[in-house]
Amino acid sequence: MRKIIIIIAAFLTAFIASAQTPWTLQQCVDTALANNRNIKQRELMRQNNEIAWQQARNNLLPNLNASAQHSWTFGRSKASNESTMDGNSNNSRIGISSGVTLFDGLKMKYEIDARMADLKKSEADVLKIRQDIALSVSSVFLQVLLNKELLLISNDQLKLTESRLEQQKSLVEAGKLAEGELLELYSQQAKEELIRTQAENTLQLSLLDLAQILELRDFEKLDITIPADLLENELQLLSAESVFASAIKNRAEIKSAEYQLKGSEKNIQIAKSSYYPKLDFGVDMGKSYYKYSGSPLSTSVGFSLSVPIFNKFQVKNQVRSAQIDVKSNQLNVENAKLELHKTVQQAYYNAVAAKSKWDASVKSVTSSTEAYRFANQKYEGGRANVYELYQAKNNLARAQSEVAQSKYEYVFRLKILELLK
Repeated sequence: MRKIIIIIAAFLTAFIASAQTPWTLQQCVDTALANNRNIKQRELMRQNNEIAWQQARNNLLPNLNASAQHSWTFGRSKASNESTMDGNSNNSRIGISSGVTLFDGLKMKYEIDARMADLKKSEADVLKIRQDIALSVSSVFLQVLLNKELLLISNDQLKLTESRLEQQKSLVEAGKLAEGELLELYSQQAKEELIRTQAENTLQLSLLDLAQILELRDFEKLDITIPADLLENELQLLSAESVFASAIKNRAEIKSAEYQLKGSEKNIQIAKSSYYPKLDFGVDMGKSYYKYSGSPLSTSVGFSLSVPIFNKFQVKNQVRSAQIDVKSNQLNVENAKLELHKTVQQAYYNAVAAKSKWDASVKSVTSSTEAYRFANQKYEGGRANVYELYQAKNNLARAQSEVAQSKYEYVFRLKILELLK
């Protein structure tokens, strides 16, 4: 019993420790993929299509059936020699039969091909939803990173104000500064405390969004790792042409549309196969018992040929319907490619715009930093008031926030391009 308690305690300790360990982006993506119910549903559909494909292959095999029957006849009945007699009789028979289709216009072959196309389409659908979830997780993860950085900025700004407030208090106590000078500082401190509180709340909400997309119940202990090389591997801006050339070959939505088209093409061949004769081969073996006399074992072997002559134009209309489906799916493939090209172009130009915005915000921080330094010097020299100083300080804080936002937006736009390949 003591060993069991020790094992449980060790397990709980390890679990708590792991729960408090910050998550990487890859861990978040892997967890979301493992927990997502839409993926599980798509996977079940894929399994059903796999079963349908396997059954289409199994239809090539011969069947094998056993049978048994017994009947009673009362009054006049037929004897085993086919003569009629007065009296009751009974008849028993047991047998085994087997049959195989020798030719059906290649319908079973086309069925196998069609079900394989369905299976490949379902696999592409699973991949598509996995790609979408990876992108969603990346988006929320980067939003959390942004909110963490904005919280750090607000904390730094508040600490600067609190430090200056302490300095001003010392000057007031020494009689070197009027007490009224502190009022602006207290007002600034209150504003920055509110900004920090709002940043904390925004961060918690983004962590909640991340926990929900990961389908975790407890998000209070959830935290993420801030990558040290966030931009080192994200700086390459791929051209729209190169991304589209790769995407047209690899994207799951394109493969799904193409497999759907291939399946509909096979459905035309399936429908046309009904124009051809169907040839079956069968074997039947059995033994009968009539009243008191047993009959010898009987065996029958034969072929069955069915030739379609007139079927109320059903086959013709089935072929026409299948041909219409092909044309529709051809349009679906073209639309999927057009939508992909549009998505790639939008993603590329959004990344270009985000890069320009980031470069501009970096310049703004440089100039705002210099303006704040100059305002601080003027204030220290008595040539500027507190209002002017903290206006420059607020401008710097705003510029720093814009840098953080534009940086993560740029990373996100590059991530979209990467996932579109």
